[in-house]
Amino acid sequence: MTQEFDRNAAIGVLNRILELELAGVVRYTHYALMVYGYNRIPIVGWLNAQADESLMHARQAGELITSLGGHPSLGIGPLLETHQHDIGDILRESLAHEGEALKAYYALLDCARDQDVRLEEYARAQITAEQTHLDEVNKMLRAPGQTNAYVAGEI
Repeated sequence: MTQEFDRNAAIGVLNRILELELAGVVRYTHYALMVYGYNRIPIVGWLNAQADESLMHARQAGELITSLGGHPSLGIGPLLETHQHDIGDILRESLAHEGEALKAYYALLDCARDQDVRLEEYARAQITAEQTHLDEVNKMLRAPGQTNAYVAGEI
């Protein structure tokens, strides 16, 4: 027999996700504004797409919060301004941010597992999306021709 679903815990995790995703909107929008150089156009396009996706994810989390009877947070996740705007710096900060979001989605999965199929499937889909983002950023941080995964401190 499974234990009682902890709705308040799920709402708490979803609010954390909402705040992280809203921080992603601000973060990626800021990054897109700060890109200069020959490769600006495709990089800005990618960063703006990440901002749009973060907003969509925030809305999804908010809808789930209200469906569960909760109140969506008006907070926003941490926004660290390093004043480092090199593409590599931006990508490393993105890697850290995506990692935090991935942890939050895993926390939701742990909370919902065998308790709420909708939340469980949502968490799994978001984990897949966040891991894909991490993989993309990791590949972008690799030197041309490097097949091994990026490890912090190598560039």
